[in-house]
Amino acid sequence: MPNIYELSQEVYQLEKFEQIVSGNNIQIERIISTGQTTPLGQWYDQELDEWVILLQGESELSYADDTRIRLKAGDYLLIPAHTKHRVEYTSIDPACIWLAVHGNFHLS
Repeated sequence: MPNIYELSQEVYQLEKFEQIVSGNNIQIERIISTGQTTPLGQWYDQELDEWVILLQGESELSYADDTRIRLKAGDYLLIPAHTKHRVEYTSIDPACIWLAVHGNFHLS
């Protein structure tokens, strides 16, 4: 049985994206980050909403409006579709373990 916290040595070289569940309008993935950030000048601009929780580690995200959000283990947020954002920082020790859910969510 897979374990969400299990890490291999190779994750310390490249960021790792693992699809856990995929359906018609939903995708759940585990992301392991060890110091990786979004390349300068690039932004994520996703077609679907993204709900993400940081299970382990620390990170910082920024938005096109210069807003920054610092995350620690247990913090989660919803990034609406087409909200330009970047990853500015991810901790190495401990590695960042993210759980990301992509879909069309009803925002209230």
